[in-house]
Amino acid sequence: QVQVVESGGGLVHPGGSLRLSCAASGRIFGVNTVGWYRQAPGKQRELVASITSGGATNYADTVLGRFTISRDIYKKTVYLQMNSLKPEDTAVYYCNWPVGTRAYWGQGTQVTVSS
Repeated sequence: QVQVVESGGGLVHPGGSLRLSCAASGRIFGVNTVGWYRQAPGKQRELVASITSGGATNYADTVLGRFTISRDIYKKTVYLQMNSLKPEDTAVYYCNWPVGTRAYWGQGTQVTVSS
């Protein structure tokens, strides 16, 4: 069984920073592109950033230049460094970790950007 757990969310002022972590456990195998998604109240879940097994990254235009995704293969953990946070970044952030033909989601971590 695979489990995915996100952590690191919280309340931060505009312009502040947070570092989210996504830790996977269980039988992780194969090549996988891990993604960070977010869902704000009343909005659809959207892809924020993704990273391949080889380290190639992709970002949504709204976070390009502010967020950085990285991964530690040995720790089976993917990080999302978020800088220059804006109120519109407020959302629940989820990690999606594909294994084989299935994709596993974590429970999410709340990020609130407010003064």
